[in-house]
Amino acid sequence: MENQGVPRSVVFVLLGVILLFIFGSQMYTNIQPGQKGVKFYTLGEGLDTETTYGQGMNFYLPWNKMIVYDVKTQMHAVKVDGKDTNGVQCALAMNIIYHPVENEIGLLHNEVGEDYLNKLIKPKIGDIALTVIKEYTYDEIISNKKDELKVRIEKMMQDELAERHITIEEIKISDIIISADIERAITEKVEAEQLALKQKYVLDKELQEAERKRIEAQGISDFQAIVNQTITSQLLKWKGIEATQEIAKSTNAKVIVIGNGDGDLPIILGGEN
Repeated sequence: MENQGVPRSVVFVLLGVILLFIFGSQMYTNIQPGQKGVKFYTLGEGLDTETTYGQGMNFYLPWNKMIVYDVKTQMHAVKVDGKDTNGVQCALAMNIIYHPVENEIGLLHNEVGEDYLNKLIKPKIGDIALTVIKEYTYDEIISNKKDELKVRIEKMMQDELAERHITIEEIKISDIIISADIERAITEKVEAEQLALKQKYVLDKELQEAERKRIEAQGISDFQAIVNQTITSQLLKWKGIEATQEIAKSTNAKVIVIGNGDGDLPIILGGEN
């Protein structure tokens, strides 16, 4: 009877079990959701930059290696110290929201490595923020130019890191920080400007009141001039006669009129109520 030996398939299974027993976790990687892996072939071509591995159990020979990257959206806080266009020291506290490009993590690993946050993202945002900050004054940064500053930093980061296999989703400015001395000086400046505005308001109000009184006085003066022009001696004599007639009609008065007064008007000598 011919001895056929152990089937080849059984040999491979046994060899696999032996390798798994000896090397254990060195032969597989369980990739979680939100992760991607690239394989490094120690005895062959090195890093495979074209193939990525998704979630699940991924097996490989023990002398090879699976490198896993988190490709979910991530956020990291940074603080960049700089100077505005006038040399005023200020700092931007920012949140960088980013993720590696999934199908380019092999290239990212080959060019930068796993510590791409400290080696690439943080130095880059530091350089860009310093360049942009010095184009604005502090007053602009904290007021009407803050959004423009944010957009410029964000756009420059997106353009430069897209070529380095990283997507910058957003840059958020969480705080703008200056020294206590400068902050106090700015507060005093604002208070002085507010006081000047208040004083100007009071002065303007007083000037307006003075102008109102001047116009009022001019009106009275103009009125008196018109009256003086229209009141003649004849008019005054006529009005005096009318008044005398009205007094004479009164039942409660006893009036004696004799002679001529100034302007030929009657003279009222007496009467009683």
